[in-house]
Amino acid sequence: MAHAIWSGAINFGLVTIPVKLFTAVKTDELSFNMLHAKDEGRIKYERVCSVDGKPVPWDEIVKGYEFEKGEYVVLTDEDFQRVNPVASQSVDILEFVDLDLINPMYFDKPYYLEPTKTARHAYALFREALAKSGKVAIARVVIRTKEYIAAVKPQGEALLLELMHWANEIVPADGLQLPEDEKLPEAEMKMANMLIDTMSVDAFEPEKFKNRYREEVLAMIEARVAGKELPKAKKAPARSKVVNLMDVLEQSLAESKKRRTSENGESERSVSKRRKTSAA
Repeated sequence: MAHAIWSGAINFGLVTIPVKLFTAVKTDELSFNMLHAKDEGRIKYERVCSVDGKPVPWDEIVKGYEFEKGEYVVLTDEDFQRVNPVASQSVDILEFVDLDLINPMYFDKPYYLEPTKTARHAYALFREALAKSGKVAIARVVIRTKEYIAAVKPQGEALLLELMHWANEIVPADGLQLPEDEKLPEAEMKMANMLIDTMSVDAFEPEKFKNRYREEVLAMIEARVAGKELPKAKKAPARSKVVNLMDVLEQSLAESKKRRTSENGESERSVSKRRKTSAA
């Protein structure tokens, strides 16, 4: 069973809803150790002083902020304690806003909010009110010793607390060389829209997308452990130069239709096979 990483309450006007915070996403990356090629010994990293070149133990290390090139101000644990946000153990709702008015770039990491037994009714009321309004709640929350801005959103039967980036953390696209007043031929636009329509689906099904790289790395590791022959290295297909955008769009549309027909045929065969198996 998952363990709560934080306990507190949603403060909404004069309403207090006790909740617990649970992780909503996890990383699925493979981890590797750095080894010495000669004897497979684990590599250790030392903290070395750039002035005398000697290793430095943890108890001699302090934190410093470089306010000018090569000039530092040293900060102690007591200094940080003076400015640590007060851990109020609360999700303080500040305002409500339509979800589609928030740039998706601001959203960072989601967590589940679970009500305590005594708060189930208030939790459900707040969740349904949010869902019907089409709005999200913007809040401040302190987790451990760090303050965040966050959004509280309905997600099925749950409420999500999604940590957000601060405004100064978003990098503007002002410095990029982007097309603005590009003239777009009607025929190309029509073909591009047809391609989008052909590749469109009724619902997003994330489970059908697999992490192929992870699966292939694990298969390669298993083959290596078993002493089997490893597959040959893949080569990326050569990209053809775009000569005529209209030709490329037409070719893409034809390939998309062919792929969709193939997928539909495979789906129908799978359904037919399941029916035959069920009938048997």
